Amino acid sequence: MRVLGDWSCWSCSTRTGEEEEEERRTELHHSDSLSDNFTALQEHTLQQSVKASFAGTMLHVKLWWLASISAMLLFSPPTTPYPAASDKGRRKVVHVLEDDTGAVIVQTAPGKVVTHRGGTITLPCRFRHEPENVDPARIRIKWTKVTDAFQFEDVFVALGRQQRAFGPYRGRVALEQAGPGDASVIIHNITLQDYGRYECEVTNDMEDDTGFVSLDLEGVVFPYYPRLGRYKLNYHEAEEACKQQDAILASHSQLHKAWLEGLDWCNAGWLEDGSVQYPIAHPRDQCGRKDTPAGVRNYGYRHKEDERYDAFCFTSKLNGQVYFLKRFKKVNYPEALKACQRDGSAVAKVGQLYAAWKFQLLDRCEAGWVEDGSVRYPIVNPRARCGGSEPGVRNLGFPDKKFRLYGVYCFRKNSNSPEAQTTQASIGTTTKFTNSTRSI
Repeated sequence: MRVLGDWSCWSCSTRTGEEEEEERRTELHHSDSLSDNFTALQEHTLQQSVKASFAGTMLHVKLWWLASISAMLLFSPPTTPYPAASDKGRRKVVHVLEDDTGAVIVQTAPGKVVTHRGGTITLPCRFRHEPENVDPARIRIKWTKVTDAFQFEDVFVALGRQQRAFGPYRGRVALEQAGPGDASVIIHNITLQDYGRYECEVTNDMEDDTGFVSLDLEGVVFPYYPRLGRYKLNYHEAEEACKQQDAILASHSQLHKAWLEGLDWCNAGWLEDGSVQYPIAHPRDQCGRKDTPAGVRNYGYRHKEDERYDAFCFTSKLNGQVYFLKRFKKVNYPEALKACQRDGSAVAKVGQLYAAWKFQLLDRCEAGWVEDGSVRYPIVNPRARCGGSEPGVRNLGFPDKKFRLYGVYCFRKNSNSPEAQTTQASIGTTTKFTNSTRSI
């Protein structure tokens, strides 16, 4: 009975194999569905978390960015715009501080002021304060010469009633004093070395501003090479060669102006900024090919000690007169020196002969000795048998000083030459400054 009962209960709970397999597949499918739903729920939850985190981060970034912009606007100093095209040629800077001293503003003349050697010129410079209630005794005015190599040479300084000029400017420079706000200076007895760019600086306690003025000279550019021949001068030798001939090394702007006036020279020469250039008015194959345009050819900046070229010199109006010494016979070079000395003068330098040709319109169709041992003559009005169809100073080279005979060009300095007055004034001025040791 027990066995039959057990069998009877077993048979009641037993299902066929197909039913069990079907139920197992259904359970697996249901389990997979639950797993997929759970995975999807996890992914959805993760995405929501990431979005929330990203949104929070972006909110912090935006708040930080807005705070940074606000801080920049609040604490950054005001900026000065670039000068307009009309301000070209001058520098104008306004400094603004947060105290009560105000700003000083300097204005100088755009372009250039032009004079000649021996002349007098005013370098204009004016200033004003904002506000204008400033003690004049606290205003410091300083003038400095600036070279192309960014080297500075002190010219003049004034503090209240105290004034002082420096070096070669002593006895020649003074304030114009045309009224309040005038920082202009007057330079007397202009020299060749005065040519260049000047800085006017006005200072009031911690406030300062600067302006620039360019001083140009009327003059003439001429090519030069010594008795040794062409391409024999390094930069320093070229500088000294021009100085010995009463000139200075020309600037690029001076050479360019000479080219515009017709200067044509096929040999490269040093300029004052250390570059080597040469002007061509009539292009030709011997001078950089005929098919190249006319202009100032530029070799760029060259090594000042090792490389050798000619020189382009510049000179200006004379403080005297060049003349051809009339004699019954021609002379050699030593005799020419003595002849000019007996006439109360000296043999003219090359630069002096060019200046006489340019400013005195010296025109003489007779070759004569000049100081460096060369033989030259000036032609203003070209004519037959006088060296070509163009005006200029003709150069016959460096003949033998002892055996070749020519005339001679002499130079006599004016009796009231500003150079002599400058020397006397400098002596007196030097004594005055020696007695005054107070620094400005």
